[in-house]
Amino acid sequence: MPKLLYTSFVFLFIFTLAKAQEKEIDPPYNIKTVSFVQNGNNVVPIFELGASFEFQFDDLFGNEANYYFEVTHCDYNWKPSDIPKTDYLRGFDGQRITEYINSFNTLQVYSHYKLSFPNQFTTQLRLSGNYMLKILNEDKEVVFSRKFILYEDQCTVAAQVKRSRNLSNIDYKQNLDFSIVSNSITFQVPTQNVKVLLLQNGNFNTAIKNIAPQYTIGNQLVYKYDAETQFWGGNEFLYFENKDIRAANNNVGRIGSNNDIYNAYLYTNQARGNQIYTLYLDVNGNFVVKNINGSNNEIEADYAWVYFTLSAPAFRMNKDIYITGMFNNYSLSPEYKMDYNTDKAVFEKAIMIKQGFTNFQYTVADKKGVIDYENAIDGNFYQTENEYTILVYYKENTDRYQRVIGKGNANSINIVN
Repeated sequence: MPKLLYTSFVFLFIFTLAKAQEKEIDPPYNIKTVSFVQNGNNVVPIFELGASFEFQFDDLFGNEANYYFEVTHCDYNWKPSDIPKTDYLRGFDGQRITEYINSFNTLQVYSHYKLSFPNQFTTQLRLSGNYMLKILNEDKEVVFSRKFILYEDQCTVAAQVKRSRNLSNIDYKQNLDFSIVSNSITFQVPTQNVKVLLLQNGNFNTAIKNIAPQYTIGNQLVYKYDAETQFWGGNEFLYFENKDIRAANNNVGRIGSNNDIYNAYLYTNQARGNQIYTLYLDVNGNFVVKNINGSNNEIEADYAWVYFTLSAPAFRMNKDIYITGMFNNYSLSPEYKMDYNTDKAVFEKAIMIKQGFTNFQYTVADKKGVIDYENAIDGNFYQTENEYTILVYYKENTDRYQRVIGKGNANSINIVN
């Protein structure tokens, strides 16, 4: 075999063996309201090992299509783990989702799917760590996927939100100070074996990773960084409410019905970047599906075309504006990119959303999907109320996978200098 051909063959073989990083795949247009549910509420997909939860979504085709599910255990960097599936999953995946029901008394027909964990096929997820849940069609092609994380209660995380120590951004950023201690685990080489994941409002797109402990005190790991653990403060989420889909409600200017379903026209939002900070309660990007005239929100809540309008005359950058929130997994797909109306000098977008109460925000990103936090449409304020989550990963020298051994929470409503 010629040397060049042999070298190419070896390279191809090694490349094939290398495991690619698992990335979330956005759902197609017909899949809506994808969410993880626990105790009847939409939640950030972080669950204690052994807890029960559900995964739900709607298919607007409403034809009771067959969908299958697949679960993959991943490492800290979301690459598939080098452990057999039988080690982290008791039972089977690759099975058809059997719990679904069609919408009732709605203008927009849809099929509502529900996948419970544990279920009749997957009786237990046995290990903590990162997981990727894939939804497949009848041809076993991936339709979309979502991340979720299981953690163990093996350590305590004490956290506090502080203002930045840097005067140049003290009014715009929030900093996380935290420490990790465990009574059941003696950390081995913590600067290498312990990793953390910092989340703001459950948004994986803005996560901070690969921060080593600044120093240790016995078995306590201390993180008192400044720049390394800083988040842009952002602003409070905007919201609208259409629990009664036929009537204008909070932040809904008027209701129309020119199409086959209702249209909800929101009041024009003014860019808040140059305004003073105003505190009002939000649900940190979450949403609630609700039809006040129905008894089963899962199948009786209808869909509406929601028309967003943004006035941002100071926005001059060669970037795009997206409408994001937990309702669309903070997605930067073309479906949520705003268009500029030159006649009205405003940005506009219509999105089909299930009725209820919905938090949203305007996100600026370039053509490659890189978010511009510094030049946020609604500005950055250190006073903004944000929910922070700290996850602790640990892998001993003899372990085959990275465990998630603890979770901590902090809220900036109690921010200190």
